[in-house]
Amino acid sequence: MTSNAVVRSVGQTPLLIAVYATLSITLSGQWIAAKLGVTAVPPLELSTMRFAIASVVLLAACAITRTPLPLHRWRLVVPAAALGVVGFNTLAFVGLTLTPASDSALIIPTMIPMATALFATLIHERLTPRKVFGFAIATAGAALVILGGQQAGTEPSADRLRGDLLEVGAAVGWAASLVVGAIVLRRETVLGYVTLMVVVGAAMLLPLGALQQAYRDVPSWSIETWLAAGFLGVFSTAVAYVLFLWAVHRFGAGLAAMVTYLTPVGTLILAFLILSERPLLLQLVGGVVILAGVRLATLRLARTAATNLAA
Repeated sequence: MTSNAVVRSVGQTPLLIAVYATLSITLSGQWIAAKLGVTAVPPLELSTMRFAIASVVLLAACAITRTPLPLHRWRLVVPAAALGVVGFNTLAFVGLTLTPASDSALIIPTMIPMATALFATLIHERLTPRKVFGFAIATAGAALVILGGQQAGTEPSADRLRGDLLEVGAAVGWAASLVVGAIVLRRETVLGYVTLMVVVGAAMLLPLGALQQAYRDVPSWSIETWLAAGFLGVFSTAVAYVLFLWAVHRFGAGLAAMVTYLTPVGTLILAFLILSERPLLLQLVGGVVILAGVRLATLRLARTAATNLAA
């Protein structure tokens, strides 16, 4: 079977399609839910509640399935939680208070594959000239997205720039966490690892969430805010993290991160329909440039992983 035929065969696998479609919905929806949430309550408080809800759901899932937690791997789980839970969500949610959800949708999902592939060199994935060239193109695209946002006259450009840079940092944190997760998942179950990482991350976030209002406002949260927190906790964390790390375990960190290609379009549509946000033309061009660069950088990786899966 040729490599192209293998790729087509893998892409048509019903389970893979279902996983990636679910991830696309949960990852797209998280930016809308987060934007709605951070406009009503402190971002770190919302982030803490997100992972508190997810912790309950995941611990229940482990109890029902009798899945053990990999407590003996805490030396890797702790940095993964610090990067993928505390780092990612703190930067992303604070960034959302400064920049539109459409910016987050263009920056984070398209920067994650590039950052993941770079970090993956630490676990012996080669950084080929093709990858370097692709990443250079993607970086130029990210610059277009950020610079394009400065053309908007409805918000202070300095705030939007800071927000966009925070979203870049969030993507880097999540990518680093994915690579750590790929190491742990060589010997541990996906559900057990994700549950422990989320619980540890929630514990780390707890004191940060208390910095602004010490959770005194939580009883007065509106139904809409609780719905946003619930969606983030159940679907964008408990469900999405398990499926995402399953893809990491199955296909490798670099290829799994490519599912984020599906996120920008869905988020931009939802942001337009729900939040009335209109991305600028230069930002859309930048998003296309990022996708082209990341696709170029990860093309050989995708073919290799598909061939290994078929073998």
